[in-house]
Amino acid sequence: MSSQLIGIFAMVGLFGMIMLRVPVAVALGVVGFIGYAAIDDIGRALIALSGAPYDLTDKYSFTVLPLFILLGAVASKSGMSAELYRAANAIFSGARGALAMGTVGACAGFGAISGSSLAAAATMARVAIPEMRKRGYSEALATGTVASAGTLGSLIPPSLILIIYAIIAEEGVPQLFAAAMIPGLIATALHLLVIYVLGRMRPEDLPRTEAMPWPERLAAMTGLWKILILFGIAVGGIYSGFMSPTEAAGVAGFVAIAISFATRSLSFKGLIDALLETVWTTASLFFIVIGAFLFAYFMALTQLPNAIRDGMVAMGAAPWVMMLIIIAFYIVLGFFLDAISMILITVPIFLPVATGAGYDGIWFGILVLLVTEVGLITPPVGLNIFVIRGQMPDVALSTVYRGILPFLWAHAAMIAILMLIPGVALWLPSVLY
Repeated sequence: MSSQLIGIFAMVGLFGMIMLRVPVAVALGVVGFIGYAAIDDIGRALIALSGAPYDLTDKYSFTVLPLFILLGAVASKSGMSAELYRAANAIFSGARGALAMGTVGACAGFGAISGSSLAAAATMARVAIPEMRKRGYSEALATGTVASAGTLGSLIPPSLILIIYAIIAEEGVPQLFAAAMIPGLIATALHLLVIYVLGRMRPEDLPRTEAMPWPERLAAMTGLWKILILFGIAVGGIYSGFMSPTEAAGVAGFVAIAISFATRSLSFKGLIDALLETVWTTASLFFIVIGAFLFAYFMALTQLPNAIRDGMVAMGAAPWVMMLIIIAFYIVLGFFLDAISMILITVPIFLPVATGAGYDGIWFGILVLLVTEVGLITPPVGLNIFVIRGQMPDVALSTVYRGILPFLWAHAAMIAILMLIPGVALWLPSVLY
């Protein structure tokens, strides 16, 4: 049996194990180990298995992951999300759909310190949805806004998913953060545009609220100072070259703890909870990435990525057609897998195809992130949807699905912009680095 055929059977077995609810880390590790042993021999497979943890911990870029997780956990426990939501609402006060627009702005801002879509969706669901329901917004629009805008948390730097992509693809974290900034701002603007259009088409779903007097607006906007300081350290420190990503994340985490204790918004118990959350999240990601490393070694042996690329070239497929096929594959895969699992499973296969077709690895990382975001809000998995359902158990899933539909246009437009204008992602890294 050829190595490529073994690779195909291994992929089928991997998806079968995941459908049977086998943990992703176990599925990746088992398939990677057995496949490696089948192509080479069990002795070399054992060497690869023992070397995977060291290869991961030897990567300096991995050290940034627990520090950014801690930063997001502290920000969530200290109530910065509520202050951010009040400030965002003050900015859009008086406009139709101001609360929904404020929710989008708050999700983008919270993503700038948490780096996690799920954290942004869970936090803003508790803060924003009750307020929108109280003001007469439709339940579908309120939940759909939070679910879709929550995906901005993984796009706007710092992004945990981009860090994982950097580890797997061996790309630079600062370059990926720089590449994500402009697409993140455009995606935020597209969400606001969808709300504006919905306000014109269905004004009954987005009641107009009274404009806040300017003194009250300015008072509410003062709550942004914490976010601005942390964002300036975490992202500004990286972009300026003054700090490495690990240094920026460590300093920002320390400052977040100091600010939270100084303003008495975080108790000692809250800090312990944030630390435990960081440990559990980091440990789970650590085991998943170890399995992904072993799977990547196996994929390299199969030469399956090269075979896929050569097959597309033989069919006469243009590079952009290859990308459309990959995008379609990701969208279908998003029906069943979460974003991190998709990246860990597919990047070892599709990244060589993309780079072989002439696309930049940094650009491809942003494209993958945008496409996997769609998977966060589409059934049957749609993790953001279930996060909101967990926070609001009285809201039917069908209601959340209905509310998400208009925002899919924003995601489709952002993917199209990136495909047509690659410089949207590549310009800032080329300037800064």
